[in-house]
Amino acid sequence: MNKRTLLDQILRHLSAEVEMMTQAALATHAEATDEENKAEDKYDTRGLEASYLAHGQSKAAEEAALAVAQFRALPARDFLPTDPISLGALVTVDARGNPAFYFVGPRAGGTEIEFDGRTVMVITPQSPLGRQLMGKHEGDILQLEIGGKKSEARITRVA
Repeated sequence: MNKRTLLDQILRHLSAEVEMMTQAALATHAEATDEENKAEDKYDTRGLEASYLAHGQSKAAEEAALAVAQFRALPARDFLPTDPISLGALVTVDARGNPAFYFVGPRAGGTEIEFDGRTVMVITPQSPLGRQLMGKHEGDILQLEIGGKKSEARITRVA
């Protein structure tokens, strides 16, 4: 897998999210300030609810924009099999014969990208799996909880 191409694809995905969230926040803000949403009595909260929603959407857009900035600054470093897992690592974890692909990123945990015919999930060092992976090496065993059951998984590749 070409890591630079993967990072570019993650950036395109996150940039599209920023654009979508920004447009939603602007539309909701316009609705909140529209003359037709002016309160008709003390129980009419349409405008207030729309302003709360617009604020929340603008905060989400700011978070996504921060993720874009941090991913842009992330170098596409290649890891050697002896290197410990850290930010920027592309990790393959095999649990019961099912390989899963994770990219350790600074933000945007849970983002999934289809890349080279595989689903790659972005995880952060703060996530439960990220905490277990940080500092580990290719060949190390992890203790995972899958479906409420404890299971072992092996780190089969760090790139």
